[in-house]
Parts: sequence; structure tokens; C-alpha cells
Amino acid sequence: MKTATLESMKLESMKKDAVKKQPEKSAPAPSGPLKPPLSPKWVLLTAILLPGMGQVLNNTPLRGLLMVSFMIMLGLITFNVAEPHVSMVGKLAGGIFIYALSVMDAYYWARYRTEVFRNSHPQ
Repeated sequence: MKTATLESMKLESMKKDAVKKQPEKSAPAPSGPLKPPLSPKWVLLTAILLPGMGQVLNNTPLRGLLMVSFMIMLGLITFNVAEPHVSMVGKLAGGIFIYALSVMDAYYWARYRTEVFRNSHPQ
């Protein structure tokens, strides 16, 4: 008799745990139409004029912050390591390299997001 009551108590506790562990319902999807991402050309122009902002426009602000941080760090490193007779472009070559990568990265991801949106929302 004790084993029957112990087993029934275990079953009840397992049922309670199962009820507690049920997945929470996610938020409802937005009811209105989705906005398309910004044009890749606008993202490219913004990325050229404001380093790191192209990534922010692509909804990856941490990536933009990292790009700007590495631009500054590598620019300072190459500036301090370069010989005195090297041109300013040579002294800042590390930062300029990361700047070029960030511009290409912003444009690439803007094009990717536009194509994904276009393919998933045919008109």
C-alpha cells in the first residue's frame, strides 16, 4: 500500500513539473505588412559617410560598434608602428583596411536582406 501511494505521489509531482515546464506562448506576429529593408544603395552611402552606421541600418549595431572599434585600434597601432617617413595613408593603413571591409560588409548584408525579403514576400 505504501508503494502505491508513493507511486501516485511521484506521478502527481511529475504532472506538476510537466505543467510548469510547458513552453511559453510567443508574442503574436505583427498584423500589418512587414516593411522592406532599406535600399542597399542607401546603406552603402551611409556606410561610406558614417563608418559603422551601415551595420546599424542592417539591424546589427554590435557589429557596427566592433567595426568602429577595430578601425580605431588598428589605425592607432599602424600609426604608432609606422616609420616617420611613411605617408599618412600608410600610417593609418590598418584602420583604412577595416573601414573598407565594413563598407563592403554593410552593402553585402543589405543586398542579402533585400533578396531574402523579396523572395519571401512575392508581389
